[in-house]
Amino acid sequence: MNLYNKYILMLIMLSVMLASCKKSSLNLNPPDKLSTQNFWKSESDADLALTGCYNFLYAQGGSYSTSQYQVVAWDNFSDNSYGQYNYGGGSSALSSGLSAGVFDTYNLYQSSYYVNNYRAIASINYFLANVDKVLTGDKLKQYKAEGYFLRAFNYYWLAVLYGNVIITTADPYTLDYTKHMAKSTRADVLKLVEADLDLAIAGLPDVAYSSGHAVKGTAQGYKVRALLFEKKYTEAASLANQIITGAKFSLNTSYPGNFYKPAQNNSPEIMFSVKYQLPNLSHQDNGISVSLLRWKGELGTQDLVNEYEAADGKDTTSSAVYVKGKPYDNRDPRMRMTLFFPGDTKAQGWPFTGSYAIGTPGKDSWIVGYYPVKKWLDPTLVDPDYGTKGDNDFVLLRYADVLLMYAEAQNEVAGPDASVYNAVNLVRARVNMPALPAGLSQAQLREKIRHERRVEFAMEGIRYFDLRRWGIATQKLNGFVQNPLFPSVKTKYADNYDFWPIPQPEIDRNAPELVQNPGY
Repeated sequence: MNLYNKYILMLIMLSVMLASCKKSSLNLNPPDKLSTQNFWKSESDADLALTGCYNFLYAQGGSYSTSQYQVVAWDNFSDNSYGQYNYGGGSSALSSGLSAGVFDTYNLYQSSYYVNNYRAIASINYFLANVDKVLTGDKLKQYKAEGYFLRAFNYYWLAVLYGNVIITTADPYTLDYTKHMAKSTRADVLKLVEADLDLAIAGLPDVAYSSGHAVKGTAQGYKVRALLFEKKYTEAASLANQIITGAKFSLNTSYPGNFYKPAQNNSPEIMFSVKYQLPNLSHQDNGISVSLLRWKGELGTQDLVNEYEAADGKDTTSSAVYVKGKPYDNRDPRMRMTLFFPGDTKAQGWPFTGSYAIGTPGKDSWIVGYYPVKKWLDPTLVDPDYGTKGDNDFVLLRYADVLLMYAEAQNEVAGPDASVYNAVNLVRARVNMPALPAGLSQAQLREKIRHERRVEFAMEGIRYFDLRRWGIATQKLNGFVQNPLFPSVKTKYADNYDFWPIPQPEIDRNAPELVQNPGY
């Protein structure tokens, strides 16, 4: 398979060299002298190589200011937000559609994710094939479990983005690069994901998440996601319940505290994240506060705002507490915890001073008809601007998701039983929203759970993938009006967009065995 041919040696060594930058306390040979001959000689080599595998979580997302796992940019692919600078590629995908063509150097999103994940898989396969040369016993079991988790994580991304993709688990140094490989079915890719996650679950420590290294609950949570994607509801509900009863995680009493430092550091809710730490490890190019607020690179839609209930749990047309003419008052508290609104000042957390001290649509990159993002904002920042660094951890999995995944799966299996209500109501109670009304049908509760997922995870990159796995992405996104002030401007989405095109250069290099996804 030629996918690795150009990159493999450089990438494996690069991952090790990057790890050396983050583990300066280790006594290493000069990074540019590393090779397969003088590596894998000591336990410290295993530490270095494993860190190199995690380093792919910082992969560039195709453009400046956006890494692949800067999750807020993923909402630009959905009805939650508009990306006026096309961070993550969502704006171009919804305006022009997905294309299998050759991508320009600025807009490499659709191809970069494919390449990023296979680069990571190459290094992980190399790690798994060699780590037993320097480790034994329980430490070897745990390190291999982390490797299996990371390989499953990367193949899961490939499966949900591209569908049918190539599977390779061999040490890349043993591959014959003169041979091409065909794609495997999405079912087989997900079978590998499940198998690797089972190995990870068996070998990872059953503790709370803290250091950036995956733990048992991390792998269990990702397996629940994979099972839901496959509509294996009984298995998904059972595994999610194991996480719940295991009691290693709980909801953070502060919803915003999951999204900025230092509150993130001790959140019992976070189950996996991309870790940053100033001054040595900061966001790509600028802190997230710059892209979100100074540049307003992602803006919430009116459709998202309309989704939030009134504070009494009813819609705004039937609520007793909603005041007509004051649309931003007496609403689900998560609305104001997620977005800024016209007239906001320091009292509402608006970070700017001087002539920008009052949030004003149409001013300072704020497009009228949209709403700037507040979630992920460090409340102590003042006047964030170009050069402001940030080290918010990008949260990829949290316990609230496990609760709502359990509720979704269990509702599909058994209907609206007490455990389904309990899981959803725990998430709502954390922000003082009233419990769901009793007596809902299975279909009604399904819609309530989908609503809850949208408002709970807004600007966390989950909505796009939810719409696709529910089979309603075309219904919601084709012809969607992002800004009601411009009703003639509508988004474009087709059924085949549920799986992205394989980058055309990869098709060309691996023809005729590697064929394009349908519809491109």
